[in-house]
Amino acid sequence: MKAIVSVFAKDSKGITAYVTALLAEREINILDISQTLMQEFFAMIMLVDLEDCPLPFEELARVMKEKGAEWGLDIHIQRQDIFEAMHRI
Repeated sequence: MKAIVSVFAKDSKGITAYVTALLAEREINILDISQTLMQEFFAMIMLVDLEDCPLPFEELARVMKEKGAEWGLDIHIQRQDIFEAMHRI
């Protein structure tokens, strides 16, 4: 299964490293990544592969949200199929 991970926060050093380490620790492969700064705000969107992740999706979403909050990050993860269904015209 693939998923979309979004990260939003006030910019600070190490955000990308922190989030990618969280994913790697859970055997999640990053397939594509885009990030930008809008003044002092950081935004990142990733397409990830969850095939080897040992956690159920709901637990993964909870863990990522909690770990993000520890750094002041707003991290959301959504299944790719649901994301695409929501954005069809």
